[in-house]
Amino acid sequence: MTTTSATKRRPGGVRLFLRQIVAELKKVVRPTRSELITYTSVVLVFVLAVMTYVSLLDFGFGKLVLWVFGGGS
Repeated sequence: MTTTSATKRRPGGVRLFLRQIVAELKKVVRPTRSELITYTSVVLVFVLAVMTYVSLLDFGFGKLVLWVFGGGS
């Protein structure tokens, strides 16, 4: 049975991995309060717009299906 390089582990591998995680987390730039409020507002407005669009499509297709198949009263 042969071992591949994916199954071999170096002794310092986990330590190196954790050091790299810490190094990457030190590079993270946290948004300011005003940036956070702006980003949150943009996301909420976008979600509301998409929700409205999908709701209108659903309503329209529902009415169309009822009209085509004669299911309305």
